[in-house]
Amino acid sequence: MGSRNANNESSVYLGSDGWWHGRVTMGVKSDGSPDRRHRRAKSEPEVRRKVKELEKLRDEKRAPKAGRVPTVAAWMETYLATIASLKLKPRSLDDYWSKTRNDIIPGVGQHRLDKLAPEHLETMYAAMLNEGHAPSHVLKTHRILSRALKIAHRRRIIGENVATLVDPPTVDETEANPFTQEQARAFLEAAAKRPTFMRWIVGVGMGFRQGETLGLRWAYIDLDAELFHPRWQLQRLTWRHGCKDAHACGERLHRFEQCPPDCVTHRTYTRGCPKPCPKTCTRHASTCPERKGGGLVFTRPKTKKSQNPVPIPSPFVPHLREHKARQLEARAAAGEAWEECDAVFTRSDGRPLDPRADWEEFKELLAEAGISDRRLYDGSRHTAGTILNELGVDLVTIMEILRHTQVSQTRRYVKGRSSLSKDAMQRMGDAFFPTAEPASETRTETTSSKEARARRRRRIR
Repeated sequence: MGSRNANNESSVYLGSDGWWHGRVTMGVKSDGSPDRRHRRAKSEPEVRRKVKELEKLRDEKRAPKAGRVPTVAAWMETYLATIASLKLKPRSLDDYWSKTRNDIIPGVGQHRLDKLAPEHLETMYAAMLNEGHAPSHVLKTHRILSRALKIAHRRRIIGENVATLVDPPTVDETEANPFTQEQARAFLEAAAKRPTFMRWIVGVGMGFRQGETLGLRWAYIDLDAELFHPRWQLQRLTWRHGCKDAHACGERLHRFEQCPPDCVTHRTYTRGCPKPCPKTCTRHASTCPERKGGGLVFTRPKTKKSQNPVPIPSPFVPHLREHKARQLEARAAAGEAWEECDAVFTRSDGRPLDPRADWEEFKELLAEAGISDRRLYDGSRHTAGTILNELGVDLVTIMEILRHTQVSQTRRYVKGRSSLSKDAMQRMGDAFFPTAEPASETRTETTSSKEARARRRRRIR
């Protein structure tokens, strides 16, 4: 009778099927039953090698958990629904879901997490670039997937995060293109003809983000102390289903076939025809009778630093008071049609301004002012930071005004001007080679000048 293995000791034996088998005790499962893992090979040395590898993972507490490893698609849905949703801001979570549905799941969604290889990710990234996606879009997708795999590795669902073995595309930092002081004046002159003039004064003159400007509320503005308290921002969020069966709810809107090349239904779409729905599509929540969490929503800024109070320039205060008085008159004229939201910048019926319409107005004002096309961010935060720097304000103060957490971040918002560089180098040249003072003409001849002329005559003789 053979000796019995001690508790938790691995066993290796030759099976009746001709294979060598190894059994390793890893601990207990979530239900309390023993967690015994199985390995097999054609030879005894090979199976013992596999058993030792598994024992090493167990001893180092790096062994994957028992049970079937989920696919990338299943894990991404679990990660976004139950883990990331507890930490991310609503807008960021919407972006994570969008890139997961449109890029990650179609690209590598069917792979099991423990079978996912670096080559799979590299193939997906190359395909995304070939489809015309920007490198920055691919990089963001890589970071989302890497974060999800990091959590899976931390929870011992997988033994390694393969995303750390992949080099994502390099992204060149977008160069800022702020207004010059002349362009800023021309832009505001064009904006002065519109009812939204004060919105652009705050955006261009104080460097507020679009969401912060549209989310300003009168309750958080102290005109006497001349302070803005940007505690809220306005964002458009994606609707979510409130019903029990999201797939059945959007049934009439599901499209499973690719549009024909001569499609006229989506001819006005700037990004072309939308992709077909997956077979288990749960989108189209905007038509759900019990929809929730979408539309224009007031949300908190991303960081606490963003909520710091910002001084209002004194010349702005009278215009803000006048703007408030006009808004009260519009509210009285609208009567019951007015929808109160306490926003500083509203439509004619009291509802907050739509960010998309606000962006379109910015483009219209650029054309009216004769300014070349640029991003809304260039015409607000980058412009405010650059002009403050030109006025001699130090970087630390600019950082406080723009509410950045680090000076290095502020440096990216301040663009040097060639005129300032030329000025600085002119001063450098004057320091080494001082310019001679120009001679001034005098009608009365002084004694010193007579003597100098006499000395010159004597030297000539």
